[in-house]
Amino acid sequence: MIEYFEDKRTEKITDREATIARIWAIGGERGWYYGNWMWQLRGYLDELVGGPGLRRGRRHPSDLRAGDYLDVWRVQVADREAGRLLLSAEMKLPGEAWLEFRVVDGHLMQTASFKATGLAGKLYWYTMLPFHGFIFPGMIRKLI
Repeated sequence: MIEYFEDKRTEKITDREATIARIWAIGGERGWYYGNWMWQLRGYLDELVGGPGLRRGRRHPSDLRAGDYLDVWRVQVADREAGRLLLSAEMKLPGEAWLEFRVVDGHLMQTASFKATGLAGKLYWYTMLPFHGFIFPGMIRKLI
């Protein structure tokens, strides 16, 4: 059975262009703005099970295009004008995962989504939730 989960966070922004610039520079050598040691641990664990881990980095330090790799993610949508970046996970997971950033009406919306496959997927999501509770609030604050 497949189930869908979301962790959505929204914060008011004061400078749209600066926020978008920070979003477009996320990952790679710069890191993920908050809880980098946890992102590094997740990347290392992914490498242990045969995934790409964080070793890929990114193609360019401040430019993203659909199809680019970004650490353990693949860029699906990179629409700077619309303020939308959608990443899909390429790490080894019991399901499919996405991370999306959208700037809409003076707010940054950050959404982690997961389509869990079976019991292993549900266990994975609930195991990751405490880390989301630590990483994602700090990350969205740093982005704005």
